[in-house]
Amino acid sequence: MDRATEIADFLRSRRAGITPDQAGLPFDGRVRRVPGLRRDEVARLAGVSSEYYTRLEQGRAGNPSPEVVAAVADALRLDDTEREHLADLLTPRAARAASAASASAAQRRAPNRSRVQQVRPGLYLMLATLEQVPAFIMGRRTDILAANRLARVVITDFDAIPAPRRNLARYLLLDPQARERVGDWERIAAETVAMLRFEAGRYPHDRQLADLIGELTVHCPEFTHWWSDHRVLRRTHGAKSYRHPVVGELHFSYESFQVPGDAEQMLCVYTVEPGSDSAQALQMLASWSAPEAVGGPGAR
Repeated sequence: MDRATEIADFLRSRRAGITPDQAGLPFDGRVRRVPGLRRDEVARLAGVSSEYYTRLEQGRAGNPSPEVVAAVADALRLDDTEREHLADLLTPRAARAASAASASAAQRRAPNRSRVQQVRPGLYLMLATLEQVPAFIMGRRTDILAANRLARVVITDFDAIPAPRRNLARYLLLDPQARERVGDWERIAAETVAMLRFEAGRYPHDRQLADLIGELTVHCPEFTHWWSDHRVLRRTHGAKSYRHPVVGELHFSYESFQVPGDAEQMLCVYTVEPGSDSAQALQMLASWSAPEAVGGPGAR
């Protein structure tokens, strides 16, 4: 990614989404040709000069201090994920690593991109123990590193996909089955693109991520529109639904947890309301898909 272009596009998109009224600015009598705040208004709200903010938005301000980054984030009313994304864009990883307060922070900002992502044995055992609900381990770029049996049955059979291509974004945006199986597909797909945008800000030199973005740009008609929104998202919890060909509608709540000892892996667990139709359907699906079940996924 071109850092200056990413900075400019992100800041322009965010100031375009805030009206002067929302920012608490009085009407100045000037005709507005574009929606949102002007550069000089953002500068005034952030307490910096218009000239400096212009250089900042153009990617020519060097490495701004954390105080300036925070002031601009406040002026643009960014949420926590957007604030981190802005810091990623404005402060090169090398500079941030040099000033990090701890070794763990430096490691997160400048990971070894050649390191193969691996799931330790204890996490595989945990996934197997969670046999009544879908669960999986997601790594960088939304790569699926491991998935338990119900995750493979409810979402898709990740084990049947070649390991280098086991990726949630690739499945959601490129597999025709996903559009039929995933409830509210457009929302979920757009949120997944926002997750990739956040990753791209954190790791702008990740070659595999760049290749994935290129693949999605070429083969998913909706991707370019969602990508140009510059929305960023860190998925932590929420709701999802699936339409399974055997049991029908399944409605889940999901929670995502950072794996202790590896900041780049997330444990994602789907749960159902006890006694609900989804709980009964999931129990039926668990029995249907059990290895010893007649007619299960392995039967021919």
